Amino acid sequence: MSDQFRTNLTRTALGAAGVAALGIGYASGIERNAFTLREVTMPVLEPGSSSLRVLHLSDLHMMPNQRLKQNWLRELESLDPDLVVNTGDNLSHQRSVPAVVQALGDLLARPGLFVFGSNDYFAPKPKNPLSYLFDKKKRITGDPLPWGDLRAAFTERGWLDVTHVRRELEVSGIKIATAGVDDPHLKRDRYDTIAGPPNPLAQLKLGLTHSPEPRVLDRFAEDGYDLVLAGHTHGGQLCLPFYGALVTNCELDRSRVKGPSKWGAHTQLHVSAGIGTSPWAPVRFCCRPEATLLTLVPSTGREPEHSTERRSAHSAAPVLRN
Repeated sequence: MSDQFRTNLTRTALGAAGVAALGIGYASGIERNAFTLREVTMPVLEPGSSSLRVLHLSDLHMMPNQRLKQNWLRELESLDPDLVVNTGDNLSHQRSVPAVVQALGDLLARPGLFVFGSNDYFAPKPKNPLSYLFDKKKRITGDPLPWGDLRAAFTERGWLDVTHVRRELEVSGIKIATAGVDDPHLKRDRYDTIAGPPNPLAQLKLGLTHSPEPRVLDRFAEDGYDLVLAGHTHGGQLCLPFYGALVTNCELDRSRVKGPSKWGAHTQLHVSAGIGTSPWAPVRFCCRPEATLLTLVPSTGREPEHSTERRSAHSAAPVLRN
């Protein structure tokens, strides 16, 4: 091997290492804090209904000292949503409940629905990154988290826990029949407890689950739900340009890893890419943390509208909008 070849090989290796370091620095220091708002219009209401603005939050994975995230969440109240839906994984630390409650702020005074995810019940633990690709069935859970305190804080402010419960409510003149399941990622779902068609007089039939497992989505669709909201996937968290998410961390296919899609002939699905990350994997690449403002309108048989990017007037973080 010539000296010139060794020199070129060394330069190539150093260059690759430099690019990798820059990518990790961007993913951990910039993109994971580039909080965005996505706005999507979904035609799911009964004909003749007025529109309904739903703020979909998921996967906060809150640590007590995450001030940027907390401040950004507080700004969402200015969106004036009619309904707030939280699909779980709010916590990442034993002392995170006050941070979550304070960050949600006045949103807790609005009508709200929630189900929990694995990281409401158990703290995250470090994992081998390859397990997301090759050992998807293995579940590693950490110490118990104070989910009961979080549930009490939500319900005391008026939010409704729809875990294995069917509920009906009216929001802004829209009659909603809703139900949810406990986290399918931990196999805690018991769909039979809520099985059966929702009230046919409701203008919106809404299902909630943390992890969008196809077995659960099939049951919601079979029962005639108009819309199912879920989180868990983090939008893939690490995505590649022109390819998208590497994994969904569940049985859902990659094409539905975030945003709106159809599930079956009638049901619409919205999967949130989530706002946080595990403290043991604090990176995002080509997949910004997000909340979604869904404008629900009467069904016309058309597909949900796609989103485009803009910037918030109140934050340096970009915002995605139709």
